[in-house]
Amino acid sequence: MLIFGMGYTGTRLREALLERGWRVTGVRREASEGVLAFDDVAGVRAAIARATHILSSVPPDAAGDDPVLACYGTDIATALARWAGYLSSTGVYGDTGGAWVDEGAPLGSGRRSARARADAEWQMLRAAVTIFRLPGIYGPGRSALDRVREGRAHRIALPGQVFSRIHVDDIVSAMLASFDGPHGVYNIADNAPSSQNEVIEHACILLGLPYPPLHTLDDVKLNPQARAFYAENRRVANGRAKRILGWHPRYPDYRTGLSELAAASD
Repeated sequence: MLIFGMGYTGTRLREALLERGWRVTGVRREASEGVLAFDDVAGVRAAIARATHILSSVPPDAAGDDPVLACYGTDIATALARWAGYLSSTGVYGDTGGAWVDEGAPLGSGRRSARARADAEWQMLRAAVTIFRLPGIYGPGRSALDRVREGRAHRIALPGQVFSRIHVDDIVSAMLASFDGPHGVYNIADNAPSSQNEVIEHACILLGLPYPPLHTLDDVKLNPQARAFYAENRRVANGRAKRILGWHPRYPDYRTGLSELAAASD
């Protein structure tokens, strides 16, 4: 396996594959043990040539371009790898006013227009590419529990606002399931879209801490990226991955995921 972008999800996949006896090479800005520098063109091209599986979790850059496709797209397109995957975002669907979206929904109307272009470019790169569209990702060290503990959690009065989310280990299990399944586009989300306030409140209950005060969006000083998050409202359907890949989330809702994270930290 060759993984472009050894961030939170890529690292979690690497750990799962190593436990299964795989050889895994990563690519990120700077080289380290088992990880190539992105600018090591000869080394990366050699890794592409010998890989059986190639994954990119690298988002578009500040200019809106996909750096992996810009530098290595031709190499990946012609590689002998039997599986290629790309971690996209459910942000490509834009705002639906809380309606459900599946993989056939229109793309590119929301804040993730660059991601929508990259999503489309990866689909056209090879005859068989698997695209995983992901909502908000949480897991160990990166959840509402951590935000509540650190005093960074907000409750914002936005009636009817819902979001989907996914535990990082359920993303990994979906990718593993796809290795022997049909390629295509899959939403990987849990079964229970819900408001951000519900998640924060449940985290507070698990930690025995009071709820943060309820504010309006204008009362809270959010950076532009965080504020844009609240401008969209949708429920993400995951039925296609269940039907075709036989995948089912181990953490079907935030309560299950947060409860296990809280128990693990005790």
